[in-house]
This record gives sequence, structure tokens and C-alpha cells, in this order.
Amino acid sequence: MDKIQNQKKSFFSGLTGQILIAMVLGATLGIILHNMISLEAAQSFSTKIKMLATIFIRLVQMIISPLVFTTLVVGIAKLGDIKTVGRIGGKALGWFFTASFISLLIGLFYVNVLQPGVGLKLDNVDMATASEVTGKTQNLSFDNFVEHIVPKSIIEAMATNEILQIVVFSIFFGLAAASLGSTVKPIIGAFDKLSHIVLKMVNYVMNFAPIGVFGAIAAVFAVRDAQELVITYFKFFGSFLIGISTLWALLIAVGYIFLKGRMTELLKRITGPLAIAFGTTSSEAVFPKLTEELESFGVKDKIVSFMLPLGYSFNLDGSMMYMTFASIFIAQFYNVHLDLGTQMAMLLVLMLTSKGIAGVPRASLVVVAATCGMFDIPVEGIALILPIDHFCDMFRSATNVLGNALATSVVGQWEGNNDLGSASEN
Repeated sequence: MDKIQNQKKSFFSGLTGQILIAMVLGATLGIILHNMISLEAAQSFSTKIKMLATIFIRLVQMIISPLVFTTLVVGIAKLGDIKTVGRIGGKALGWFFTASFISLLIGLFYVNVLQPGVGLKLDNVDMATASEVTGKTQNLSFDNFVEHIVPKSIIEAMATNEILQIVVFSIFFGLAAASLGSTVKPIIGAFDKLSHIVLKMVNYVMNFAPIGVFGAIAAVFAVRDAQELVITYFKFFGSFLIGISTLWALLIAVGYIFLKGRMTELLKRITGPLAIAFGTTSSEAVFPKLTEELESFGVKDKIVSFMLPLGYSFNLDGSMMYMTFASIFIAQFYNVHLDLGTQMAMLLVLMLTSKGIAGVPRASLVVVAATCGMFDIPVEGIALILPIDHFCDMFRSATNVLGNALATSVVGQWEGNNDLGSASEN
């Protein structure tokens, strides 16, 4: 009995328990205020309380660039040569593209079977916000994607937290350092110590996570009528949840295939990062904490530092599933018929265009809007999903975190992490 009570006490005093409590309190406060005060007052409150989430996310963002750079350089220097980097990179990209394709197929399957957009009646859609999203689609092209990969300035890339560009520079820097041998050991050692300092900062920043989650949840529920959203978007949101649940079941099943019983331990370790991503709708916000948890799980630091930055650019499973789902949902609403061949072509387009938008606000919506335009689906249809998008984004962000944690752990095991158990016990 005492043991059970201690476990309960430990859970609620831990980060995950605090975040779940913050979610409940935030939702409760938001719903109460929505029903008690005017819309103008609720919007003003939402703007102010959301600052709590903004401050937390900015605290995390300030340490992402130095963390990615230092850990990746040290990791590559420890890997030793371009052959090893190429081998791990090949395994990573193979996993990422396979996972992306399967995620897209799941979205394609459920939106065709459940048809949430057929016969739907929606009024008072927010065309103003939709135009802000669709305006960003002009930058979404293959040429811009290629240009986006290579940084013209590492300082600019770090200032804007362009993870993919930081990864490219860090790979070149790390390989150059590795080729110089023992002469650069003092520099690599300094970077290693710097990365540990940044990870210590992560522990301080994570103390603010429950406050940030509370602000994010309260801000949404203060201006949204939860009951009205549930009724209006019941079929859309319900169909989406079925799809995302299927993706979770598949990812976890794959995890048990490759990691065996240790998948249970992995799930326990990433509960905190999953809760933060869910509450803040930002997978980026948990990057430092996820790095720490995966290393504690036993994945070698050189694998974690190489895989996670790549994953945040190329392995967004939840977002991928949502993109096909949302694009065809809009087509269904406007009675735009898309045969199977066209839908498969759309899937391949999404595979490519989605890889260049890491760090773009409302990235999934931007890609959906651009894809609709390519296939003669009314782009303004993006306004149809805006009211419910925040709640979908909560599940997308958490799924992205799960997918990257799994990919990093499995590739780490493929690379011969036979000391996983002993590392996790230390």
C-alpha cells in the first residue's frame, strides 16, 4: 500500500504529472472564462496568457542551436570518418522515408474510407487567417527546398534555428575535425564540455514546462467553444484520431519488434517529452529533453546527436499522416474527385515538399495549402480546418516525438549498442 502511495506521489511530483495537471487546470480555466466573459475580453486574456507558452518555447529555442552544433560535431568526430557517417546517414534516411510513406498511406486510407468531408456543412470560416497561411506557399518549391538545405551563413542559421542548415554545417565541421586527428582533441573536448553545460541548462528550462503548457491550453479554450467544435468537427476529428491511433499502434509494434522488451522502458522515458509536445503543440520544444532521455536510455551520444537533428527535418510521422488526410478532406468538401492515381501522385508530392519546411510556423497547413493548389483543389479550403487544427496539432506533435525517439533508438541498436542495458542503469 505504501509503495503504491509513493508511486502516486512520485508521479504527481514529477514533470509528467505536473504537465498533466497543468493541462487540466488550463482547460478548466479557459472553458470557465469562455462562458463567463465577452469574446473581446477572452481574446485579450488568450493573448496575454499565451505569453507563458511563448516564453517557455523561447527558452527552449535559445539552447537548440548550440546543443545541435556541439553535440553533432562531437558525435561525428567520435564516429571518425565519412564512411561511418554515410552508413548511419543511409540507415537514417531509409527509415525516415519509409516511415513517412507509411504515415501518408495511413492518412490516405482513412480519409477515403471514412470520408469526413462528404456532406459537411460549415459556416463562418476564417478566411483572413487562411490567407496568411496560403501566402507562405509561394516559397514552397523544389528550388527553394534545395537552397534551404545549404546555409549561406551558419550565424544566420543559428539565429533562426534552422536545424537542417545547422546539421549540414556541423557535418562538414565534424568531418574536417575528425580528419585532423589528435591535433583538434582540445577543441572537441571543449565542445563536449559545452554540450554538457547546455544539457544542464535543459534541466533548468524544463522546470517552466508546466507553466508553458498551462498558458497554451488556457489560451486555446478561452477563445474556442469546445462543445461547438466537438459537434461541428466530430467526424473530421474522430476520423483523424482513428488514423493517428493506428499510426501509434504501428510505431509501437515496430518498436517491440526491434527493441523487444526495452520498448516499454523507452515509452516510460519519453512520457515527459510526449506530454510537453502535446501540451505546447511543439515537438521542437522537447528536442533538448528528448536528447537527454535517449542518452539515458542507453543510445550512444554520437548516434543521438546525429539522428535527432536529421529526424526533426525528415521524420515527422504525425504531420505526414495529417497532410494527406487534410488535403483530401478539403477535396471531399468541395466535391473535387481525385482518382487513386492522382492521390498517389499527391502522396509523392507531399513526400518531397514536406521535407523543406522544418521550423516554418503552421508548417503542415502551409504544405497542405500548396498541395491543394497543385491539384486544383480550392486553396481557401484551408480555412475549413483552422478551427480544429490546434487540437490536431497536439496529436501530430506528440506523434513526431514518438517517431523520432523510435528511429534514433532502433538505428542506435543497429549500430551495435549492445551496452544499452548497462548504460541505462548508470
